Amino acid sequence: MRGRWIGCVLVAACLVAACLFGAVSSPLAGAASAPADLSRADLSQADLSQAHVKLVRIASGLKSPIALAWRAGDGSRVYVAEQTGHVRIATQGHVVGTALTVAVASGGERGLLGLAFSRDGTKMYVDYTEPDGDIRIEEYTMNGNVANVATRRRLRVIPHQTAANHNGGNLVVGADDLLYISVGDGGGGGDPAHNAQNLKVLLGKILRIDPRPGAGTAYTIPPSNPFVNTAGVRPEIYMWGLRNPWRFSLDRLNGDMWIGDVGQDDWEEIDYVPAGQSGINWGWNLREGFQPYKGGVKPPGARDPLLVRSHANGDCAIIGGYVYRGSTIPNFNGAYVFGDTCSGALRAVVQQGGKVTQSKNLMLNVPQLTTFGEGVAGAIYAASLDGTLYALAPT
Repeated sequence: MRGRWIGCVLVAACLVAACLFGAVSSPLAGAASAPADLSRADLSQADLSQAHVKLVRIASGLKSPIALAWRAGDGSRVYVAEQTGHVRIATQGHVVGTALTVAVASGGERGLLGLAFSRDGTKMYVDYTEPDGDIRIEEYTMNGNVANVATRRRLRVIPHQTAANHNGGNLVVGADDLLYISVGDGGGGGDPAHNAQNLKVLLGKILRIDPRPGAGTAYTIPPSNPFVNTAGVRPEIYMWGLRNPWRFSLDRLNGDMWIGDVGQDDWEEIDYVPAGQSGINWGWNLREGFQPYKGGVKPPGARDPLLVRSHANGDCAIIGGYVYRGSTIPNFNGAYVFGDTCSGALRAVVQQGGKVTQSKNLMLNVPQLTTFGEGVAGAIYAASLDGTLYALAPT
């Protein structure tokens, strides 16, 4: 599975029971509180040598959970996107309903891949693979805790029929109320169509749009996008030169972006972007990590990753996570948590000035790790393809 995302692992997903159960007192039960008051939380620099973290199993029995999301005003529930096309609602360790079902091409790297809510909780956004292979991004208006299918609005269809892998699929709504979208390079080993370096296509990119409709358009282009006035360049593009940015996040404190870009033959990478910076070329398919790819030359101005992980260490598909901004784990605030689907190992790093200053193997393992999530109070969650959800907690 060298250089692929989670394809073979996803195919091996097992069918599991329909009900969730709480193995311990569930952190989901206490998530109804308002988002963490960051002005009062301990925001001092993390000290990973003194941080002690454990995994708490909060639920199991989901079918191939791929993305986690919470709604404003509905923090006691977690919405779970299953690869097979369902958005489940879970609380207190149990599935209590289904918020949405869409028809998808499921299996391998396809399926329902992304889920997010507008900041006011009134809109749901999903990213999924259509039966013909194209990537579809849709908006729904919420009716209580269920998406009203009559309000379905297509935001974008991105052609992706040549190969079945490298779909990207993550959705993030920023503090600016804009929708950030990750899109893979279109698949096939080594990006044979050179999509990631092609600014005329949306593949191999992070996109940013305003999901509100314009005059005759499904969405509008933020005027601060880097290529909004550049002829011959897609104005949705926020960053480019990415292979398969499966999971990325925005630091809820300062808006910094962290991208987990799945590698090809040798290297997995985490990219770090200070808030306000855009128009960055990450170098794929001319670079893999810090190294040239098949004789490629680093493009002028291209940025190197913050860190890389070698396949020689057992990693194969990096899963980007979140910067911890909760208040329950001492000495952990400001640590970025990420993992890998093959090794299952969770790690944390701290950066200053775009350089890693602390790094720690948390000695925690989530088998078949697919995604992370961030609760309304800043807690970090993780999901396994086997249907289990976990929370990070202090020991």
